[in-house]
Amino acid sequence: MAGPKLTLPPFAALRAFHAAATHERYRDAAESLGLTESAISHQVRRLEEFLRTSLIDRSGKRPKLTETGRRYLEQIEPAMRQIHAATEALLPASGRSTVRLTLPPSLAATWLIPKLGAFEREFPQIDLQLITTTRVVDLAREQVDVAIRHGKGAWADVDSTLLLEETAMPVCAPGYLDPSPKEPSPEVLRDVRIIVNANIPDEWEEWARAHGVEPPARDDMIELDAAEQALQVAESGHGIAMGRRPVVDSWLERGRLVAPFGDADPTGAAYYLCRPAGAAPTAAGRRLERWLNETATEWRAENAQAVATS
Repeated sequence: MAGPKLTLPPFAALRAFHAAATHERYRDAAESLGLTESAISHQVRRLEEFLRTSLIDRSGKRPKLTETGRRYLEQIEPAMRQIHAATEALLPASGRSTVRLTLPPSLAATWLIPKLGAFEREFPQIDLQLITTTRVVDLAREQVDVAIRHGKGAWADVDSTLLLEETAMPVCAPGYLDPSPKEPSPEVLRDVRIIVNANIPDEWEEWARAHGVEPPARDDMIELDAAEQALQVAESGHGIAMGRRPVVDSWLERGRLVAPFGDADPTGAAYYLCRPAGAAPTAAGRRLERWLNETATEWRAENAQAVATS
């Protein structure tokens, strides 16, 4: 006797929706499946027509899940994971592993990417996929193995360990402050134009309070959305920015920026190595975590040596 008929959507449409829902942009979803953005959009609409409901809200600048879409994703996610695991188990072993790592774009560009050659030489069998974003990624839902997050180490549903402490100090182009002062003073700070990272709007007030001076005036400030942009504008001689280590290190090492008031101070924040809470890492994920910790230890040792000899 035949069983009841299964009501199943077209799998290509389901796969496209899953990719769109677990990536920040359609472009990223398309790249993950080797499709075009228009193909992703077409398949998602095909699924919506099949289900006779809206899954994606397209009214804003970027598509986002509707409440129905969010519930549907939560319900199909376990099944998608089971299909993936069952398929991987049947495929012939390739000898290669994939690890997905998410981290802030500024840390990726200035600290991690220059070191990736060393990682690839040590672990040629691991394909490392980088997801660079400022948003807090849902590691379990978006199937991310490892994350580096900036903050104070307290996030729901993740296990975190300290990776890199963050310190900060004002930086500017060589010659911007001439003659270069030895320490901040009201006279010096009165005449500078500050460059503010919009993601950390109170950074200058916090620094000024720690040094016992009045914060620079904001009347003529330049406000930007990313740390790299702030450093680039400072390098061009248009003001003085807050340089955060390790992000600012490459600018300082090449002499593109200088720290007119001396050494950096702890900010109270840090970069943490995170994984989904309670999740057992894969062998490749453990290798990546170990390499990141070793690389961070080397950076701290080099930093300590530089301070001792300065």
